[in-house]
Amino acid sequence: MGKFIISKRNDGDFQFNLKAGNGQVILTSQGYSSKPSCENGIESVRKNAQDDSKFERNKAKDNRSYFNLKAANGQVIGSSQMYESENGMENGIDSVKTNAPHASVEDETIS
Repeated sequence: MGKFIISKRNDGDFQFNLKAGNGQVILTSQGYSSKPSCENGIESVRKNAQDDSKFERNKAKDNRSYFNLKAANGQVIGSSQMYESENGMENGIDSVKTNAPHASVEDETIS
């Protein structure tokens, strides 16, 4: 089962990573100035991950593949790692679709 990990960046912003059941990070968020905004981003991933049209497939300059997950308003809510192949990227998208809806949330910002 996947999980969202909320953490704090060095600049004080909050972010989340979605990890697959094997612990691999499959989606990383932008920075959020507040924890409630970060939590809203997680809910947006849960909602939008089931819609294939919300996944923007891209190629980097070095020809590796990656994807962004976008909200209904077109804003990027999460980005993937770089993949050596389009097939790897598609597997990453499938993993987000599988893991996001029921992933638990772990908050690493609480001491």
